[in-house]
Amino acid sequence: MKAPPPREGALGEIARVFLRLGTTAFGGPAAHVAMMEEEVVRRRAWLPREDFLDYLGATNLIPGPNSTELAIHLGFRRGGWPGLLVAGACFIAPAALIVGALAAAYVRYGSLPQAAGVLYGIEPVVIAVVLQALWGLGRTALRTRRLLLVGVGAALLAALGVDELLVLALAAAATLLDAWIRREEKGAGSVPRPLAVPVLPWTRGAGAVAAAAAPTAVPVGPWPLFAVFLKIGSVLFGSGYVLLAFLRSDLVERLGWLTERQLLDAVAIGQVTPGPVFTTATFVGYLLGGPAGAAAATLGIFLPAFVFVALSGPLVARIRASPLAGAALDGINAASLALMAVVTWTLGRAALVDLPTVALAVVAAVLLVRYRVNSAWLVLGGGVLGTAWTLLGSRG
Repeated sequence: MKAPPPREGALGEIARVFLRLGTTAFGGPAAHVAMMEEEVVRRRAWLPREDFLDYLGATNLIPGPNSTELAIHLGFRRGGWPGLLVAGACFIAPAALIVGALAAAYVRYGSLPQAAGVLYGIEPVVIAVVLQALWGLGRTALRTRRLLLVGVGAALLAALGVDELLVLALAAAATLLDAWIRREEKGAGSVPRPLAVPVLPWTRGAGAVAAAAAPTAVPVGPWPLFAVFLKIGSVLFGSGYVLLAFLRSDLVERLGWLTERQLLDAVAIGQVTPGPVFTTATFVGYLLGGPAGAAAATLGIFLPAFVFVALSGPLVARIRASPLAGAALDGINAASLALMAVVTWTLGRAALVDLPTVALAVVAAVLLVRYRVNSAWLVLGGGVLGTAWTLLGSRG
């Protein structure tokens, strides 16, 4: 992959952007994508929306944490090879440190801090952020009637419970077949391609973290932890529930390193903290091997993402340059947007539970659209308001 020309001050800018996102990007991959689009496309104009969508579509074609891979793509686009490393590391590091601190508290005190109040206020803001991104990306991605039909069909299949990877494959096949038929009808003419959009077929739990006793875990060295999580990071496609299945199969059933309760607590922490859901590995690593184990597990599960982005990056331009392959990518992107919409609908029903949460979502949407307030500040404000409201309710 040929690195783009360096920009003066780019690495510092990349570090600031992704450190802030890694600290405030609650809500799972769909929300992460929305916040990145707001920051790097609309606020900073690092790249056109069309290119952002192509990078997003490419992350659906490789294993690993999609929003982290998108951050790595964007870092490379802005700052070359150093930018690739800086963006990924800065997006991962805040979440890993937060999760590591919670793991230390879990080991010491035998329970997890309650997060109900924080989530009560953050989740309505996240819904507003994602809806804004859906609207903007959808106008770019679904700008032909054919792609709109693909998106609607993908949303229906996803709502019926069809596997996400199968939905993406069917959408790609449909648009590829349509492009081939139209090309045959026109002879050797070029196939017009609308612009693309994808999204992350990940889901995230929205409940409070359950308190639980922390039984003594089986001590494990850093290298075995690194090897197990390297394997998981290299082969995992799909949602957060797929991550849970992989962890349970390896760590509970095959190796016997964790109990079911410890695993559920680890997944809960990964879902209610900001940044990548894959920082679940940090919690597990600390539980089994202390700080060294946390570092080994975190490095193991995220390292493949850097490798896959470096290897797949050149393919994005080649796919877009080919009429037929580009049509397939358009289908994947349209289906990905549909998957994002379905996830948002599910999260919205869980997050907008009463008048205060609905009001918070509406106010956040107005501030985003009318006054273009940075979503990071809205997320932090939502957390503060949610905590205050919960405390007042408990006292009343």
